[in-house]
Amino acid sequence: MNTVHFTLAYWCVLIAAILPIVCAVLAKSGGTYDNNNPRAFLGSLTDWRARANGAQANSFESLPFFIGAVVIAHQLDAVQSRIDVLAFVYIFLRVLYIMAYVGGMGTVRSAIWALGFFTNIAILFIGYR
Repeated sequence: MNTVHFTLAYWCVLIAAILPIVCAVLAKSGGTYDNNNPRAFLGSLTDWRARANGAQANSFESLPFFIGAVVIAHQLDAVQSRIDVLAFVYIFLRVLYIMAYVGGMGTVRSAIWALGFFTNIAILFIGYR
């Protein structure tokens, strides 16, 4: 019987799925959050809270590509340690991205986004033969 385990890359998928929620908590912190009309509330945000909401949206947008890349790399029987390292790098870059976004560092944020995108491409093709 083949034993299956939860790889580091799969844990990174879980972390990537949690990051948008962290951004949402940041965006909704302070002030008077209106749970009956959350979109209007989020649309009224300014400054770093508005940027946290933007980071939330981008985190959700980037999630499918990351999940797909990790799953495809596993299906192609890529070297597990390489998938794990690249997935960890992606998560590290996403955390930096969120910090740069919330901190209002647009150019840095864009550069980090590009690195994360290319890391996803690397994950996707790591098992290609």
